[in-house]
Order: sequence, then structure tokens, then C-alpha cells
Amino acid sequence: MSEMTQHPVVRLKDGAVRGKIDAGTAAFLGIPYAAPPFGANRMRPPQPVQAWDGERDATEFGPTAPKGDYPPPYVPLFPEVVIPGEDCLNLNVWTPDPDAIGLPVLVWIHGGSFMNGSSSVAEYNGAAFARDGVVCVTINYRLAAEGFLFLDDGIANLGLLDQLAALRWVQGNISAFGGDPARVTVAGESAGAMSVTTLLSMPLAGGLFAQAIAESGAAAHTLTRDQAADRHSIKAVPLATLVQTASDLVVEVQTNPDPAKWGPLALSLLPFAPAVDGSVLPVAPITALAAGRGGGVPLMIGSNRDEARLFLVAAATIDLIDDATLAAVAGAYGLSQDDLAVYRGNRPDASPGDLLAAVISDWFFRIPAIRVAEARAASGAPGTWMYRFDYPEPQDNHRLGACHGAEIPFVFDTVTLDELRPRLGEAPAQAVADQVHQVWVNFITRGDPGWAPYDTASRTTTLLGEATGAADDPAGDERARWDGIR
Repeated sequence: MSEMTQHPVVRLKDGAVRGKIDAGTAAFLGIPYAAPPFGANRMRPPQPVQAWDGERDATEFGPTAPKGDYPPPYVPLFPEVVIPGEDCLNLNVWTPDPDAIGLPVLVWIHGGSFMNGSSSVAEYNGAAFARDGVVCVTINYRLAAEGFLFLDDGIANLGLLDQLAALRWVQGNISAFGGDPARVTVAGESAGAMSVTTLLSMPLAGGLFAQAIAESGAAAHTLTRDQAADRHSIKAVPLATLVQTASDLVVEVQTNPDPAKWGPLALSLLPFAPAVDGSVLPVAPITALAAGRGGGVPLMIGSNRDEARLFLVAAATIDLIDDATLAAVAGAYGLSQDDLAVYRGNRPDASPGDLLAAVISDWFFRIPAIRVAEARAASGAPGTWMYRFDYPEPQDNHRLGACHGAEIPFVFDTVTLDELRPRLGEAPAQAVADQVHQVWVNFITRGDPGWAPYDTASRTTTLLGEATGAADDPAGDERARWDGIR
């Protein structure tokens, strides 16, 4: 890295930004990529940034998108950041050297059920990627009703349009930070991963990224026209009221998932998600992927072994599940008693709650990821790699195990943060972080994580964490029970 001052300056198309040094790398925080989405811009597609004179301070994170709180059980597990201000369509850049040329780029889309999260969450610090030669960008986008309310009135998927605007900003500006706009990998987790697979399927996203990574989220969960409602009525609701109402809705859906009341939302638990509107998102993502859309973009996709333990353990319901409840809920997901017997046979010491966690993990996370890999393979698309993250064990992190969101600090090599102890346990292994972070760096820099690509014959999936090496479709007998479902 060339010598840098404590406050390096980079000149962009809209003006100059002054950053800071973070762990030996240059960080530029809170850079706007679109105009504030308020006033005349509220509930409209993202508008251009107004250029500025002089050097804009980029040493602190910018405002976060309006959002409510996580449902109470998850608050200790996912520390939120709330920064007031209207310039919330902003992003952050960490670079090993602004004077470099042609470095690979990672663009990170945060998760949070399309309701929560921001690019300024501490575990998304991009310094470790910059340390290892990758320019890392983390972005904000509009959430909940402001970003994903579907009214079928010609304006839809504003959160996705924000993501596209951020990716266009990267194409136009990342070379000023040493990055190569032709070497962009877009990645995300949970809602961010659903966004990634959705972007992969969208004509509007063509040419904006060269590779993709989807962690614990795939293209299965979208809204349709029959789930639409009236923009003028919604815009008349004060923003704070709308944010709180949306947050209350998510809490109600996730704590009382009654199929009679909520229909398919009782299973997906996502009141807000990308909508198949016929324009921004022309068709369902999995349909587009099967037809070959995004086939030229290498993809790494996977899930965590114990995804749904997050929801059952955090809510303190895992020990309340009995055999009757297990059978009823598994039946709602499409499994018979014979199918459940396979899960029991693979886990002879598991409680009904443990078995339900495995079933929900498969339905919501693992099987949709496999469906994406299958769709790409069927279309003839080369270059899809699957993984499963298997760390930590439940006894080491308050019974959560390799739950939803467990892998993120290992990917970013931020496991030493004290605020992550409730999710990761008291002694998360740095060796696992070293392994997993390097896999992501390898894929971003050379397009190969280090194991064989997925194909429908071998179904090769690598296990990450304490287990290493490739496995031939782990728990394949369970996977077979879902054939024909979704």
C-alpha cells in the first residue's frame, strides 16, 4: 500500500470525500449515492445526488434508513445502529490503497427481513477485506413499506432500485478507490441474499456485477399482484407512524403465524419482500434463473446448518414443541410422518424442537438455495458453488448453534467484537474465521472458492467451520423428501 495520510482524499464524480485510516486501511464512510428519499422524493425511485463543493467529511457513518426495532427476542443478538438524518441512501468504502489500480470489489447488501439493519453495523466492518486486497463497499437501502410496499401502481421495489443505484455508483466511482468496476462481486445475507438472487434474475442489473454470493437467502420469497394495496393513502401516513406500524406487523406475523389470517406469510414470515411487478422484477426470480438469466455470473450460495434455531431458541419456544406440534407444523411445510421419520432417524437424540428447527431450516433456507443451484444447472449456467456453514455447536453459544446470521462475523473476520457474544458464544474460533474469510476472499479475487462446482449429478456442497472438505449433498436423504416441494 502506498503511503497514506490520516485523512486521505478521493475525488468522485459528485465531489471530493475525506476519509480516515481504519486498521491500516483507508475508510470512506457515509458517501451518498442517491438523493435523500424524503419530501418530493418520498416513495419515488432514487434520484441523483446533488454535487458538492470542497471536501465532504467521510469519517463517520451516515444516516440509517428509517426502521423500527427488531422483535424483542432478537434485539440482544443483532445490535442495531440508528443514525438520524435524511441522507440515508449512502454507502461505505474500505480500500487497501486509493492509488491502486484494478483491485477486486465486494459490495455487501445487509439483511434484516427487509425491515431492519444498516451498512454501519460493526460486524460489517470491511477493513479485513481491504487488508486482504479487496475494496469493500457496504450499502444502505430503503426498508419496509418505504422500500418494499407493493401497491401495483407502477412504482415498486424501491429498495431494489436503491440497490441498483448503489451498484451503478460503484461502476462510476470505484476506480477512484483502486477498484476495478469489471471485478465487482455483490454479496448479502438473509434479505440481502434474497436481494442478490433477485438482482441476478433482473434485466436491469445486467453488467453491474461480475460475481455473486448469497448467504442464507435465495429467490423463493417474493410478493405477487394479488398482495397489492393505495399509494396515496400510504403516503398520507406520517413516516414515523408507518415505520412503527410496519414493525408491529412483523412482530405480529412472526409471533403469531396463523395461516388462516396471514396465508403464505405465516410460512415466509416476510410481510415485505421484492415484488414481481412485471417491470423492475418482470418474473419470479427462480423462473428467470431457470431460463438462463444471470447464467454468466459465477455464484456461491449456501446456508447454515442450524438456521432456524435462531427463531426457536431466541423466542424460548424450542422446548415447548411436542410431537403433535412438530407433526402439525411440518405438515404445513409439506412433510408427512414418513418424511419426519427420516429426520428422526438422522437425529436419534433430538427433541421435537430440535427436529422442527431442522425442518424449518431446510424449508426456508437450504432447499431454496438448492433450487437456485438446480435452476442454474438446468439452464446450462456454469460456475455455481454450494456451501453449508457448520459452526458453532449449540452447546457453545447458548443453544443457537450454526444459526441464522452466525456466519457473518466469520466472513468479515470480526468475531472478536464483544457485542457478538450473545450470538457466537464466549470463545468463537479465530481459526474458523481465518478459514471462512479466506474462502470469501478466494472467490472474490479469483472466482473459485476452492471446491468443485455444483451439478445435479454430484450435488457437491462443502462444509465450512470445524468440518472441512467437500461432502456429497449432506443429509441427502432429507433433501430428497423435499423433491417436488417449492
